[in-house]
Amino acid sequence: MNSNDMQVNQSASDPNKPLYILAIETSCDETSVAIVENGTIIKANIVSSQIETHERFGGVVPELASRKHVESITWIIEEALEKSGVAPSELSAIAVTQGPGLIGALLVGVVAAKALAYALELPLIAVHHIAGHIYANQLVHELQYPLVSLVVSGGHTELVYIESEGNFKIIGQTRDDAAGEAYDKVARALKLPYPGGPYIDRLAQEAGEALALPRAWLESDSYDFSFSGLKSAVLSALNQANMKGQPLDPGSVAKGFQASVVEVLVEKALRAVKAYGAKQLLLAGGVAANQGLRQQLAVRCAEANVPLLTPPLGLCTDNAAMIGAAAYLKFQRGQFSSLDFKAEPLLSLEEWSV
Repeated sequence: MNSNDMQVNQSASDPNKPLYILAIETSCDETSVAIVENGTIIKANIVSSQIETHERFGGVVPELASRKHVESITWIIEEALEKSGVAPSELSAIAVTQGPGLIGALLVGVVAAKALAYALELPLIAVHHIAGHIYANQLVHELQYPLVSLVVSGGHTELVYIESEGNFKIIGQTRDDAAGEAYDKVARALKLPYPGGPYIDRLAQEAGEALALPRAWLESDSYDFSFSGLKSAVLSALNQANMKGQPLDPGSVAKGFQASVVEVLVEKALRAVKAYGAKQLLLAGGVAANQGLRQQLAVRCAEANVPLLTPPLGLCTDNAAMIGAAAYLKFQRGQFSSLDFKAEPLLSLEEWSV
């Protein structure tokens, strides 16, 4: 069955019948499979984390991540189907993260999705990972366009303007380290466990004094970000203090670092909302779980009378439900992928737009 046949079959289906998409996410170190109904209702969302596997290395080891995906993917698919109560014969499409991500990890999910789509004779939908993070909000909120999304994760820090459903335009992005990457590097310097982001967030919330650190605003009209200099400033302060025999309080460092990151993220996001006439500001990505960022965004958005949408903590980190939500955009338009599509570790969000 080719993609055109699939489109005809789906368009002729009962419009009142629930549309179930089985989605697979294996872009990094979480193996996840979800069943999503009509793009907004989560019937099952199974996530298997690999944190314990990579913790002793202080970061994700790509080859180990791929192996764990291979070991987990089959039983997670089975568990998602069982938990959802949806039979394979009731599925409407198979979706999977095409990129960006680790190529070996992506391939595991892509091969599994292709096998399912071929065996069940179902349409196949390749999904952009960041589109998934953004549309995780649609699982719990009603989106109003145009809108701006602040995407903050381990590998991405971007401001995305979405003029209409699924139409993405990147208006700002990191020029070096992503925010989540900077968090992990500073956490390593503070000898905190992996992943370091939640530990820095907790220390920052509990600390009294904050270490004074610079803000990287870049050019006055820029929506881009840069966290490499901030990371270097933290390392320099730690080294100088240790050389003097007067080690810095980790809480003070964490509070100062987080304050610098959050202030730049929040102010640039609000400036973009105003400049683009956005009706809503969406927060997305793994670092969206950061309490300091969520709190400051809530305060500033309330002051500016800007509606702020944030996903629940369980939908901030990588999961397949968000992939199912984004896949629904393509399904509605009959934009299916062929069985020979490739995993793309550097997939462009703007090119993926529906």
